[in-house]
Amino acid sequence: MAEIVESGGGGEKGGKKRPKKGSARIDMTPMVDLGFLLLTFFVLTSTFAKPKVMSLTYPAKEDVKTKEPPKVKNGITFLISDDKVFYYEGEFYPVGNTKGKPATQLTETNFGPEGIRKILKEKNTFVLNKITELKGKLDKKQISDSIYKKELIEAKGKPEALKVLVKTDMKAKTRNFIDVIDELYIAQIGVIAPVDITKSEQELLDAKLKQ
Repeated sequence: MAEIVESGGGGEKGGKKRPKKGSARIDMTPMVDLGFLLLTFFVLTSTFAKPKVMSLTYPAKEDVKTKEPPKVKNGITFLISDDKVFYYEGEFYPVGNTKGKPATQLTETNFGPEGIRKILKEKNTFVLNKITELKGKLDKKQISDSIYKKELIEAKGKPEALKVLVKTDMKAKTRNFIDVIDELYIAQIGVIAPVDITKSEQELLDAKLKQ
């Protein structure tokens, strides 16, 4: 038992005789117990807490022999500059491209629920519907938790699932990039590729910002 004992005083040599006080006894046991409880709590929470990070799928290393950029099927590309974000779907076609395709047009949106989140929700219906189906089976105990996670990962990697490319220019802000990544996580996007913006995309983005 840890304790502190103080003398009661009441000296008797010379002078006026003072009444003797009772000794004060402070029991430190509860404080020591509390210290050990707090120490145990911090040790356990720091050991078992899983790091909350989002895994990103980066594109494979570019083949220097390949002149044309890889095709983007069922994909959407977000371009971030300063406090603005634009997007286009599918492959990028500059003005006067050799394939005779109409030039790509950028559409402006925002970082809020009515912007990127709404777009992703509409485009990623395959995965979102699959999640609803799997959760129903999980609640009815028709599948285990491990099967649920396995099938969810497989669904996110299928061709029907939406793929997202995120590109930033030199004026883009980190907080806006993080906001976009958060929205992708909420929308259950499985394939996310932060890649460099091309020269043609930068020219189109600059022209859009001047409007």
